[in-house]
Amino acid sequence: QVQLIESGGGVVQAGGSLRLSCAASGRTLSSYTVAWFRQLPGKEREFVAVISQNTNYRYYSGSVKGRFTISRDDAENTVSLQMNSLKPEDTAVYFCAADPILLYSDHSNEYDFWGQGTQVTVSS
Repeated sequence: QVQLIESGGGVVQAGGSLRLSCAASGRTLSSYTVAWFRQLPGKEREFVAVISQNTNYRYYSGSVKGRFTISRDDAENTVSLQMNSLKPEDTAVYFCAADPILLYSDHSNEYDFWGQGTQVTVSS
């Protein structure tokens, strides 16, 4: 099994940037499709971005497209989410998720492995 640990969350002013990292242990992350989701208290997890295994196809939600970039660093065994032009509505707990079978998906229930989450707070 793969274990996922997110880092890089914090507090930033609107218009600022943060870079989240999802580090893996136990398996090589390049053989997994990896996605980022976010969640507010009492709400369902919302898809943010995904990068597929093998082809590195990338897909973004409409609310973050053009502002966020998902990428892999195979040498570090990580997947990152670069978040620019942050807005207060981006405030949430961000989770990375991985699956060895999916090509790509924006449905949280299709991912088998999850990190513990990292808080992102964007102040206005």
